Amino acid sequence: MSPKQKRLASIAAIAALLGIAVALVLGALRDNIVFFYTPSELGEVSPNTQIRLGGMVEDGSVTIDGLISVFTISDGTASIDVRYDNALPSLFREGQGVVVEGKIVNGALVASNVLAKHDETYMPKEIADSLKEQGVWQGGEYQGGEYKSAE
Repeated sequence: MSPKQKRLASIAAIAALLGIAVALVLGALRDNIVFFYTPSELGEVSPNTQIRLGGMVEDGSVTIDGLISVFTISDGTASIDVRYDNALPSLFREGQGVVVEGKIVNGALVASNVLAKHDETYMPKEIADSLKEQGVWQGGEYQGGEYKSAE
């Protein structure tokens, strides 16, 4: 074998090993990568399939009776009613982003988990108070359970 052929064989072997490594990593991550649908994309989902659905909680749509909560999630184009039979997270509010996990039953999503989202300016009250005491706070005022930026 000539030096040129040895070099070519080495490059091919390294490329093959790299390809196998990438395939193994992607195969392992496939089950762990979690995406969510929007209400507009729900036509692609078969009934009784466990999904994640993301969108905004519509203003005026939340009704709570004990631990049973019913609200509507919208993406601006389509909306869907959601039923959740447990305590809602403390960050859950109308007009806020939310991701829910569950199954679609009779045209509504029956949620098994609700994940409330906050915006990128969110900061827990305790941390903001500590920054204010140190004189380095540059945010806004405390409103509705969180600090809002001064915009």
